[in-house]
Amino acid sequence: MLKIEHLTKLYGDKKGVDDLILHIQRGEIYGFIGHNGAGKTTTLRSVAGISNFDAGQILIDGHDITAEPIVCKRKMAYIPDNPDLYEFMSGIRYLNFVGDVYGVAPEIRKERIRKYADIFELTADLAQPISAYSHGMKQKLAIISAWIHEPELILMDEPFVGLDPMASHRLKLMMREVCDRGGAIFFSTHVLEVAEKLCDKIAIIKNAKLIRSGTMEEVKGDDSLEDVFLELEEK
Repeated sequence: MLKIEHLTKLYGDKKGVDDLILHIQRGEIYGFIGHNGAGKTTTLRSVAGISNFDAGQILIDGHDITAEPIVCKRKMAYIPDNPDLYEFMSGIRYLNFVGDVYGVAPEIRKERIRKYADIFELTADLAQPISAYSHGMKQKLAIISAWIHEPELILMDEPFVGLDPMASHRLKLMMREVCDRGGAIFFSTHVLEVAEKLCDKIAIIKNAKLIRSGTMEEVKGDDSLEDVFLELEEK
């Protein structure tokens, strides 16, 4: 579903991502962990087609994000760590705007908005302006907007930040449903316990370079993910 081949991104003389290779298959929840500034957000923004990169190739379902950006973006959704929403809009207007962008039929859109707004207990607030939303409400709205067109690949940068425990639980179930129907999830997180329980595979990045990746068993063995991560960070 997603192939990242030798991705390199430069910020002047500094490498934001250094020769990264990752392959994410359909049906996989793939976690991406590392310290602040390690290269997680840079990678996700490159995959989403938001940031240019200096070398390498990114393929989404066989399509090159540089050569075919529109085709790729129709197949995916991206939720940044701090959703930048149109705050002058109401929640429902924003969701309908996203539905228009992706060409989701009105009846299908209405059904999905109702479903996910009910899941996140946001239905009663959809008529309110986004400017009146809390951070957690904005995060829920961004998640709902990402699910409206049923993307095959969902990219998320720290998606659990700002969510209450119930919303976090429901998001985890939604992530698994995406993969059960043949999609894929690629997300960054600092919550190692969540990654350990939720992910099929995981990658650890340090100072812009991938230092370990694979199934949870391959990455951590008999240790906890937290122990492995801390050990690798100290080297």
